[in-house]
Amino acid sequence: MPLSEHEQRMLEQMERALYAEDPKFATALEGSGLRTYTRRRVYQAIAGFLVGIALLMTGMVAKQIWIGVVGFLVMLGCAVLAVTGWRKAPKPGEQQPSGEATADRRQQSRQRRSFMNRIEQRWQRRRDEQGQ
Repeated sequence: MPLSEHEQRMLEQMERALYAEDPKFATALEGSGLRTYTRRRVYQAIAGFLVGIALLMTGMVAKQIWIGVVGFLVMLGCAVLAVTGWRKAPKPGEQQPSGEATADRRQQSRQRRSFMNRIEQRWQRRRDEQGQ
């Protein structure tokens, strides 16, 4: 559930106060965010992919097709996780400050609303034209 504008403003104020009071602590918290999580997720997916290869080879050696199929599915799932995690991982220079990010979100929501308003107006006009 997204935050209301009032809650977003309060959160931004708290962030600014934290940066003003203890910038060292704030930068330490900043580094342990999404980038670390996605990096860990990619490493786990690579490890899972290797386990999938081992299962695939075990299935081939033991002549158990179902083990090979399970290994292939594990490899496929881990490859998808690794690729999506790699794409979502923000680059160190690309992280936006929270003020710009919220401004972008507001602009996108306005664009969506205006798009929906235009569609609703068109729909209403068509209904009015067909009714007359």
